[in-house]
Amino acid sequence: MAKGGFPRMPGGNMNNMIKQAQKMQQDMLRMQEELETKTVEATVGGGMVTVEVSGKKELVKISIQPDAVDPEDVEMLEDLILAAVNEGMRKAEEMASTEMNKIAGGMNIPGLF
Repeated sequence: MAKGGFPRMPGGNMNNMIKQAQKMQQDMLRMQEELETKTVEATVGGGMVTVEVSGKKELVKISIQPDAVDPEDVEMLEDLILAAVNEGMRKAEEMASTEMNKIAGGMNIPGLF
C-alpha cells in the first residue's frame, strides 16, 4: 500500500481518469452553450401552427396561419398549439440528448441529461 493507506494505481490511471472527467466537463459546458444558440422547429396541422424551440427548451417563436384562427372553433387552435409546442419540446430534448451523448460517449450516467 502507498503512504496514506490507499493502493497505488499502476500507470497513473487515476490521474488519467481525472483529466478525462475534467475534459468531459469542459466539453459538456461548451455544448450546453452551443445548444442555447440552436433551435428546432415543429409544424402541425398541415403548416397551420409552427413553433421554434431553443436547445434550452424555451419557446422562441409561434407562427399561426390566419386560416387556423376560427372564432367558432377556438379548441382546434388550442389543440394545434399544444401539439406543436409538445412536439417542439420533444425535438429540443432529442437534440440536446444527441449532442450530449456525443460527448459522454454513450456512458449511462443517471440524471446527466
